[in-house]
Order: sequence, then C-alpha cells, then structure tokens
Amino acid sequence: MSIEHISHITFLVRDLDRMARFICEGLGGREVYDSKLKNFSLSREKFFLVGGVWIAAMEGDPPAERSYQHVAFKVSEADLPDYALRLRALGVDVKPPRPRVDGEGSSLYFYDFDKHLFELHTGTLEQRLQRYTG
Repeated sequence: MSIEHISHITFLVRDLDRMARFICEGLGGREVYDSKLKNFSLSREKFFLVGGVWIAAMEGDPPAERSYQHVAFKVSEADLPDYALRLRALGVDVKPPRPRVDGEGSSLYFYDFDKHLFELHTGTLEQRLQRYTG
C-alpha cells in the first residue's frame, strides 16, 4: 500500500470566473469542467488542468489573510519573465524574489485574487538537496 501522487488541489474562491482567467490566462491551464447550477459537491466548482495537475476551484470563503503556504509548479528559467508579464497583465500581485543561494533555482511568487500564494520554480528537489548538502 502506498500513495501514488497528488490527486487534486482545491482552492476556495469568491469568483469562479475570475479564478478561471487567473488559471487559464495567467498559468496556461485549461478548464475541463464547470458544475454551473448542478452542484455535486459543497458549492459550484470548476476543474482545471495545470501542467497535468487537477486543480479544483469552489465558491466559498477564501483564507482571511495571506501566508507563505503555497503550491509551486515547475517551469523553465526561460519562461519566468513571460509568466510574470501574463500575471501582471491580469492584475495579479507578483512579489519580489526572495533571497536564494546559488544552485537552488529561481522562483516567481504571486498571490491570486483570494490570498492563495503560488510559486513558479525552476529548480528540482535533487538540485536543492545537492546544493544544501554538497
């Protein structure tokens, strides 16, 4: 018996259409489902695929405040500037980069419209472990 992988990640949001623009236009995701008026879960929801990961967004009360708790997606270093432009064009709060040591990769941190923190990261776990232990 073992866990295979992450099944999905769910975010509670005030506005599903705004979240759809964030995920599709900002992150290049694809909407694959909208419950519209036929709810099978707690509230109306939309499903997306982002880099092969199932993201669920449900209408509800988002976090009351921002935190460092986040979801990170792996991207190439060359794509980071394009993502930053796309996200800023949507009005997303892109944060300044945090200090890093050489070899752990680069990141773009940003909050969606409901105080969820996301990261686009260029490094891998193997690279980080090698840098920290080498």
